Amino acid sequence: MPSELRADISEIPLGDRGSGPYHLTLGPDRALWLTLIHSGQVARMTPRGDLDCYQAGPPSGRPSIVTTGPDGALWFTLNEADAIGRITTAGEVRTFGVTAGSGPFGIAAGPDGALWYTQIKADRIGRITTTGQVTDFPVPATGSMPSMITLGGDGELWFTLNQAGAVGRIRPDGEVTLYPLPEAGAGPVGLTLGADNAIWFTEIGAGQLGRITPDGQLAEFPLPDRSARPHAIIADPAGGGCWFTEWAANCIGRISPAGQVEEYALPTPSSEPHGLAAGSDGAIYAALETGSIARLTVTP
Repeated sequence: MPSELRADISEIPLGDRGSGPYHLTLGPDRALWLTLIHSGQVARMTPRGDLDCYQAGPPSGRPSIVTTGPDGALWFTLNEADAIGRITTAGEVRTFGVTAGSGPFGIAAGPDGALWYTQIKADRIGRITTTGQVTDFPVPATGSMPSMITLGGDGELWFTLNQAGAVGRIRPDGEVTLYPLPEAGAGPVGLTLGADNAIWFTEIGAGQLGRITPDGQLAEFPLPDRSARPHAIIADPAGGGCWFTEWAANCIGRISPAGQVEEYALPTPSSEPHGLAAGSDGAIYAALETGSIARLTVTP
């Protein structure tokens, strides 16, 4: 439902409107780092909106998800190039080839000093050390499309299986546990560790959000518009609840710990909101694939 809180939303257009901003994260330098899937770049944006772009590999490599690594650099997936990239805060880029045909997508720093990533085309989870050594772990589901991945409060990696309709967990030794979702075609995508130590995730096909505890207890929260196609989700840095994007509804939403949903419409129609992150200035930023970054602040 529309929020009764006052929202200030602005859009920061990128120089190349066709670059395709897709995902973003707050870097160790307090700048936002984002992937540009159509131009094959990774970009750094300051709180003032200044933008520096760096070629992240081949133009057709589709840099997808970016995260801060254990070494203080930014690590990202190159979905079509079958590679993992690393970029320092000074803009020095290096890429590491991974298993051919794997389609790396989601990536997160693990508890073991390595990066863990999903292989969207190969029913596997990958692990890469900061020196580029790769290990693959199979997921016990065929055609499952492992999507996003995050570190849980239990020290294990949690991930979504978009086509298998499940949430998975992998231990550092590679043991995998799957938790099927009750609704067929749920299509889970984004997920995050909440302030309550549970994993919150989006169900893009079912139009709802989910919450799963470390012991596997599941709760689901239908959105007011079940066709909204929720995509990415992050924990609210102000404490409690989560922020998420609604790709089809052109909104940024917030869910409280009790499941109350508030929605904030983006000013440009059909702007295709995907990833989002909390900035160093306390605002919430969202990548709009149509060529902008949205900035949202909320006041009572």
